[in-house]
Amino acid sequence: MSVVVLTGAGISAESGVPTFRDSDGLWEGHDPMTVATPEAYAADPDLVHRFYDERRAALSRVRPNAAHQALARLEQALGDDLLLVTQNVDDLHERAGSERVLHMHGRLAAAWCTACDARHEWHGPLAHRPPCPDCGSRSLRPDVVWFGEIPYEMYWIERALEACDLFVAIGTSGTVYPAAAFVHWAQGDTLELNLDASLGADGFARARQGPATELVPAWVDELLSR
Repeated sequence: MSVVVLTGAGISAESGVPTFRDSDGLWEGHDPMTVATPEAYAADPDLVHRFYDERRAALSRVRPNAAHQALARLEQALGDDLLLVTQNVDDLHERAGSERVLHMHGRLAAAWCTACDARHEWHGPLAHRPPCPDCGSRSLRPDVVWFGEIPYEMYWIERALEACDLFVAIGTSGTVYPAAAFVHWAQGDTLELNLDASLGADGFARARQGPATELVPAWVDELLSR
């Protein structure tokens, strides 16, 4: 069985990672348009760098939860027949043991040099404009996909969805495209695991509601027992 899993903010929320938008539309006190667009970066790079430096530092204070660990266990069983696509920029899937992970919105623990186009593992701050390890230019920015930018790995994601037997979305809102359209691109069975029904829940063949830390381990156990 070929399985594609998409994870969103809901899976990491149970580890203490804030979801993208609060009920008031803000992201950790900021309007996303002031910290998550190329225009915001051009207008106030210091603010954007400080925001992402704080998010990067906060990763050390959170841990993978049972849902992340269950998906790592599923990868151990399915190997190359599982592709894990995440909208999250944290590294909790990798720290739980997953290796076949595509970060369609980039990663906090990476920096992109806009001068030479190199990407580097990065765990420290960027606000002080450190030089690029490759070219020396002080042009590093967070390697995350902002509004108005094209998500990463879309070619491989589309191919996997067209070939999969099962597509599962976990902890997603169903409001952010193109991820919200994946259920319509998938050619196989579809399942949503979410705390509450997403805005795109009607597009799935099946849906279950509850905490990811309960639903995902139970679903993995069920799948592996077949």
